[in-house]
Formats: sequence, C-alpha cells, structure tokens
Amino acid sequence: MMAQFGQYRFAFAVSATLATTALSVAQSLTWLGVLPGAYQSEATGVSADGRVVVGTSNIGSPRAFRWTREDGMQDLGDLGGALSFGTAISADGRTLVGYTSDAQGRLFGFRWRDGQMTSLGALTSVLWSEAYGVSANGSVISGHAWGFSNFTAVRWDNGVIRNLGTLSGAIASRAWGVSGDGRVVVGAAFFPSQGFPEARAVRWVNTTIQQLAAIPGYRRSWAFAASSDGSVVVGYAYPDDGVSPSISIRWVDGQAQNLGWLPMSGADGSIAYGVSGDGAIVVGSSDGRAYRWTQATGMQNLNTVYASLLADGSRLESANAVSPDGRFIVGRGYNAATQRTEAFLLDTATCITHNGDVDENGCIDDADLLAVLFAFGQAGQNLGRVDTNCDGIIDDADLLTVLFNFGQGC
Repeated sequence: MMAQFGQYRFAFAVSATLATTALSVAQSLTWLGVLPGAYQSEATGVSADGRVVVGTSNIGSPRAFRWTREDGMQDLGDLGGALSFGTAISADGRTLVGYTSDAQGRLFGFRWRDGQMTSLGALTSVLWSEAYGVSANGSVISGHAWGFSNFTAVRWDNGVIRNLGTLSGAIASRAWGVSGDGRVVVGAAFFPSQGFPEARAVRWVNTTIQQLAAIPGYRRSWAFAASSDGSVVVGYAYPDDGVSPSISIRWVDGQAQNLGWLPMSGADGSIAYGVSGDGAIVVGSSDGRAYRWTQATGMQNLNTVYASLLADGSRLESANAVSPDGRFIVGRGYNAATQRTEAFLLDTATCITHNGDVDENGCIDDADLLAVLFAFGQAGQNLGRVDTNCDGIIDDADLLTVLFNFGQGC
C-alpha cells in the first residue's frame, strides 16, 4: 500500500511539475484555427486583456468571427446575406464591429454586442456602409459609406451616423481607425488624378479634418490606426515613382516619421496597421513578415524575435492590431501544423504582477497554490505567472499573495 501511495505521489509531482513548466513560459503564440468548414482566418482586433479577438474566417464566403479563450471561434452571423467581415473590437471586448450583407446584397456596417448584431445603417443619400474602427468604450465607430458615385468617411456616435466630409478639392474620403477616446478618426482623402484617385492621409479631430504631413517622394498616403488620444497615427505611403517600396509611417502631432521596412524586404515594402495606446509600439507587415516597431528597437521581424514559439515552418505574416498596453498582437500567419493561413494571438509579456490567479481561470484556488509551491525557489527571467510580484524569484512573497487572496472569484 505504501509503495502504491508512493507511485501516486510521484505521478502527482510529475504532473504538477509539467503544469508549472507550462505556466513558466509567459510569452505564447496561439493559433486561433478556423470556423467549421473554413480554410482560412485572419485576426484584426484584440481586447485589452487579450481574451477576445475579432476577425474573419473564409468558408468560401468571408464570415466575421469572435474568438475567446473559453469558447474558441464563433461565427457572428449576418443581416440576411452571405458574407460578413469582423474588423475591430472595443477595449473591454464587448463591442465588435465590421460589415455584412443583407438579403439584397447591400453592405452595412454592424455593431455586435452581447450576442446581438445591429445594422449601423447608412447616410440617406448613399447605398451602403462599412465599419472599421471602434473606440475603447464602444460608443464611437468609424468607417465609410458608399454612394452612387463615391466614398465618404463617417462616424457613428452611439449609433447615430455623421458625414465627416473631405479636404477641399478632394472627391472622396474613407475612414478606418478611431482613437481610444473617440475624438480622432483617421483615414484618407482622395484627389482626382490620371488613373486611380490619389490618397492623402488625414485625421478628423471631432469633425474637423486635418491633412497629415507627407514624406518627400511619397505623396500618396493612408492612415489606419490612432493612439488612445489620437496624437499618434500610423499607416503607410506609396512612392511617387511607383517602383520603390512602400513605407510605414508614424505621424506624431501630424508630423511624419518614416519607419522604413525590414532588411531584405522586396518591392512590396511595409504597411503599419496598428498602434498601442501610448503610440510607442507600432505593428504591421513588411514584405509578408509581421513586424513590431519601437523607437528603441526600430522595426523587428516578429518571426526572429519569437522564433522559439514557431515550429516546423510556421510564420507570422502580418500583425494587424495590438492591445492598448502593447502586450497582445494579433494578425495572420501560416500554421505549419494545419498547413493553412490562420489568425494568431501573440502574448509578448515577460511578467505581469497579479493577485495570485496563476492559471487565469478567474478563481484563486488549490491549482494556483500548487503551481507556486512546485516552482518555489526558482529564480531568473521569464518565470511566468508563478512569479506574482515579478521580482525574479519564487519565494514567500508569491506564496503569500496566493494565500491572502485564496478563494477570490471561486
């Protein structure tokens, strides 16, 4: 009987150690899969806590999805048509936006909240609309409406649509992102030219339009995302010669900063798609490789920085959005395990202080206590959530954090 108990004790110790080992690696890459019957997916927004992701999965026709850690990928539905696109999410993860078709094939921007999809409608004089951005609290949505002849940028304030207009001399405008506080919408104004209209990056502060500065040799530009207060805007510019690579742009108070492209990039250059709340972190794609930019590091290839999280030929192709604190990055990549293009969620955190909920299930219980106990005495970097106070050692302080908060959320 004693020998049998010893075997159980050994097995328990091994399983607990394995669990702790899994927890000790805070940085993680999660492939989000696809909707049933689909062959591809792409993520375009993430909540502040990284628990909810929005995007689109292709089943022959595109379908907007909501992904959570608990329930996986969920089809958001439509307004009677065959297609839908998920484009952005509020900071708390409750409000998702995008656009979908109705039974007549018309496209309308939508707001999805608490399981219900609502059409945002369109301006009286136009046929349809698309929604691309949402403020932190979900009250302001940005996008554009299509008329009989052209686009016009719009914003919805608590569901009420407003025409944002365009620059003098321009023939159209489109809006994509909105600042976290809802004051600033960003996009482009379009001017007549031979061939396609020429874009100029703009921002609307409340409803007043401002043209953003241009980089010499890169007259055409687009703005896609804004920081929490709208002072930092990101996007890209296309070369006047039509031959040089495009460049990612970061505008600070309207002035342009050329972020360039990754080394060894081809003719495609780079595009900036997302920015952190403080404007310090920019994410995007450079010649089919996801990147992150900061002032200190410059443009970094995420496939290089997080090579340890990628296996068997998997790669990150485009970083489309970043959480306000810069921790979570979502986008599109190639998952070698499934041999398809999939949405990904990258957690870049090395350590985040917390109240003892080591496994992040909302309940501080025996599992959290055991995780700390079995890691007790470990020291170094990247210890994970067992290092509750992020001091680089698992000790009495971490154990006491769990004990003093034991039972919370259960």
